[in-house]
Amino acid sequence: MTGSLLKANFWSPDILSTVGYDSIIQHLNNGRKNCKEFEDFLKERASIEEKYGKDLLSLSRKKPCGQSETNTLRRALEVFKQQVDNVAQSHIQLAQTLREEARKMEEFREKQKSQRKKTELVMDAVHKQKSLQFKKTMDAKKNYEQKCRDKDDAEQAVHRSANLVNLKQQEKLFVKLATSKTAVEDSDKAYMLHINALDKVREEWQSEHIKACEVFEAQECERINFFRNALWLHVNQLSQQCVTSDDMYEEVRKSLEMCSIEKDIEYFVNQRKTGQTPPAPVMYENFYSPQKSAAPPGKSTGPNLARRGPLPVPKTIPDDPDYSLVDNYSLIYQ
Repeated sequence: MTGSLLKANFWSPDILSTVGYDSIIQHLNNGRKNCKEFEDFLKERASIEEKYGKDLLSLSRKKPCGQSETNTLRRALEVFKQQVDNVAQSHIQLAQTLREEARKMEEFREKQKSQRKKTELVMDAVHKQKSLQFKKTMDAKKNYEQKCRDKDDAEQAVHRSANLVNLKQQEKLFVKLATSKTAVEDSDKAYMLHINALDKVREEWQSEHIKACEVFEAQECERINFFRNALWLHVNQLSQQCVTSDDMYEEVRKSLEMCSIEKDIEYFVNQRKTGQTPPAPVMYENFYSPQKSAAPPGKSTGPNLARRGPLPVPKTIPDDPDYSLVDNYSLIYQ
């Protein structure tokens, strides 16, 4: 902190002007507003983080994700769901942390406001005192100047009446002149008293102004440092959140590295296998063949056109009556 910039650069030649002080106060007010805006930003970010965390938590716990997988990939998916749950919880925790930082910013603002109030009350009082004393001094000056003009007029009247014979009239003018001189002396003393009083008030105001500048500059240095550190901490917290999430996702990557395609397939085979003997070929069976036998259990007895051989040669000839008649039923279309 320099300790001299404000008190060296916020004056005005006009004794009634408060432009320098007002400029400092406006800057401090803007600083408080900026802190409030950052405080609101933290609260809003906290709400976003909390909503994201809760939505992610709901997704992790309610939404199926490969629930019928088995063995090593199933374990990897369980790690994945657990780590997503952990990431969600970390975002909810971050929301609480951000709200705590917002609370600290609010407390800092209120503390500075309270400290400033004391100085502002003193400055308001000396400003009013200075303004009031200046008005009294100017009134005393006007009265003094008027008494001087009255005295000058009385002197001129005495000079003009020097040749008058009326002594009573001359005496009256001399009395008026003497009275005006007394009035001038009295108004001059009063004017000087007010000038001295104004100078004391001015010195007191000037001293308080310097003190106020020092207090306000110290406050502004503290505010900028606090704000800067708060912002720095905020981005560190966000970075840490990314690191934390990455660490959790790294656990998922590690579990995926342990995932074995061969083991998962082998596990499925061992758990769900149905047998190692495939079905035998379906053989052709001639309906008229004397060797026809009942089909083995589980074997198909239907025709297999793809395996059908040449038709058997009949044992009878067309001229043989047995060829065309079986139990008196003709096999030839009439």
